[in-house]
Amino acid sequence: MFRAAILTASDRGSRGEREDKSGKVIEEIVKGLGGEVVEYVMVPDDLESIKKQLMVFADQSKAHLILTTGGTGLSPRDNTPEATLEVVDRLVPGLAEAMRAESLKKTPHAMLSRAVCGVRGGSLIINLPGSPKAVRECLEVVEPALPHALELLKGQVTDCGQS
Repeated sequence: MFRAAILTASDRGSRGEREDKSGKVIEEIVKGLGGEVVEYVMVPDDLESIKKQLMVFADQSKAHLILTTGGTGLSPRDNTPEATLEVVDRLVPGLAEAMRAESLKKTPHAMLSRAVCGVRGGSLIINLPGSPKAVRECLEVVEPALPHALELLKGQVTDCGQS
């Protein structure tokens, strides 16, 4: 069991002008993996709002896994990667690289993703795209590594070389 938090970055969604389908896909997948969604919040595509919520999820809610959706593209209002970079202690570039590599097999637009992944305290933060289809595809890529990553962050693995 792990504790997950979901953050959707969307100006229109935060104003109630669009349904958050991507966040719902994340919620469904997290529950399917045996996780508990302890927080689910939508904020505007504002750097400070995103940073603040990521810190609340990591520092106060103590979520093991924080999944964001939206704000990873090239639009002037896409601030999720910058917010994530400002709050993480360490980067985990392999997760973002794997998502982009697999997504590139489906669309050349994957090259435009600026998603980052990193660790804040005991929380793994993963930036996901904004579309429900892309969220599902990207989570399928990183899902096999998540149990081990979360065990490492919880201090439950003492020797990675042992089988």
